[in-house]
Amino acid sequence: MAKNYIQPGEVVTVPAPYDVASGAGALVGKLFGVATGAYASGADAEIRTKGVFELPKVSAQAWTVGADIYWDDTAKNCTTTTTSNTLIGKALAVAANPSPTGVVRLNG
Repeated sequence: MAKNYIQPGEVVTVPAPYDVASGAGALVGKLFGVATGAYASGADAEIRTKGVFELPKVSAQAWTVGADIYWDDTAKNCTTTTTSNTLIGKALAVAANPSPTGVVRLNG
């Protein structure tokens, strides 16, 4: 292994950008992950940057498998709307309109 190797990067420690609950999405700059615990704003937070998660979504949207999924950091949910949002992964399952959650494979 290379001498400069640090870690796999699937779970990283970052300052919590806001109060975040365990299992909730968190966007730090352009880095998105799912919190592994509950963290107060500014605290060291572990977020998982890879994997498949059921996350809150815009209820009125229908998703198809493979659709680009973005994080709306204002609403704290996933969306297919690109404007002012950060690409976080792909839809891994169909999500109906209406539905409160969708399955997302994170880009890492």
